[in-house]
Amino acid sequence: MSSNNPSSTQTRFLRRGISKIYWLKTINDPKWPTRTEISQPNRFDLTHAVSDMSGWALANEPIETPDMGSTFNSSIPGADKADKSDLTFYEDQHSDAIEQHLNKGAKGWIVLLRKGDIPGSRSMDVFPVQVASRAATYATGNEAAKFKVEFTITDEPSLDVVVPEAFHTLPKPNKDRDDDGETVDVTVVSATAATVHEHIED
Repeated sequence: MSSNNPSSTQTRFLRRGISKIYWLKTINDPKWPTRTEISQPNRFDLTHAVSDMSGWALANEPIETPDMGSTFNSSIPGADKADKSDLTFYEDQHSDAIEQHLNKGAKGWIVLLRKGDIPGSRSMDVFPVQVASRAATYATGNEAAKFKVEFTITDEPSLDVVVPEAFHTLPKPNKDRDDDGETVDVTVVSATAATVHEHIED
């Protein structure tokens, strides 16, 4: 059997328990969100409250291009569009944190980490959105209370974005003092940058 067979090489997974759904207040560049931007306090994690979702995909409207030379109706790619998308949440009896973040008219970004928070993975989708509506659902059946939030996609989404590198924390070294009484603390803030803070004591 060929080793190129996808069924024998893929690591398949269930999205539940793996994928992440975030609401971000601000993003400087949707094609390159930073670790700070997808972390608190800019990030509000919706993952554990979502019971269902639909949409969240970019679709194309092809243009038919028939011609007199063939009976086949050919087509070419047309304009892209993102249909209305929504998230259905479990309603919390004591907290309205989600409702406060996703009030009608609110603008922000829904970020989907399809394969989870795996730095370097090209599996993050960023959707600029506005909340179109939010309404509670009512049922007399034996089920948990829920509410549904509908979003409009306000601009072209960024798909297959690279998940940013995680913060790296160095073990704290012994604070050896120089003769001049100075100590230096180094904190790594990304894979390629660091900040250095000098503390000068009298």
